[in-house]
Amino acid sequence: MLNKENIFLRAPEPQDVDFLYELENDHKFWHLSNITVPFSRFDLEQYILRLDKDIFLAKQARFIIELSESDHKVAIGAIDFFDVELKHLRAGIGIMIIEERRGFGFAGTALDILIDYSFSHLGLHQLYCNVEKDNTKSLKLFKEKGFIVSGEKMQWNKRNNKWVDELFLQLINE
Repeated sequence: MLNKENIFLRAPEPQDVDFLYELENDHKFWHLSNITVPFSRFDLEQYILRLDKDIFLAKQARFIIELSESDHKVAIGAIDFFDVELKHLRAGIGIMIIEERRGFGFAGTALDILIDYSFSHLGLHQLYCNVEKDNTKSLKLFKEKGFIVSGEKMQWNKRNNKWVDELFLQLINE
């Protein structure tokens, strides 16, 4: 089990379809993942059923972030590996916490778990992420975890008919 304190990371289950449906279909974030049409529940069910458990073969992995509250657990977000490279031992990461659970440190705890898993269990050499330059909360989160800004992509994303710069951050496993 991947956990720290009251935060758990686990593989998506069929019962997560409605949660993922809400998370993936939040159009405010489509510009980040290049989504142009909503996901159906059927699409998400098929995604969960076909998940490859070998992160290096699939080159990606998604974990549901669960919060343990007294006598039950509740899904509060997702954290992903993408572009996993076995040869270069690196992976991109992304994280999303539902709006009403932001600001309580849950993203930081989930990121701690993923970093430890990446370096200790998977043996990755580095993690990287892409954060829009004006996303000060995400930049603060990743910098607090040791990520450094190593590049800037000018006018990289189009959001609300305006171009937004994106920063490239890396965490090297020394």
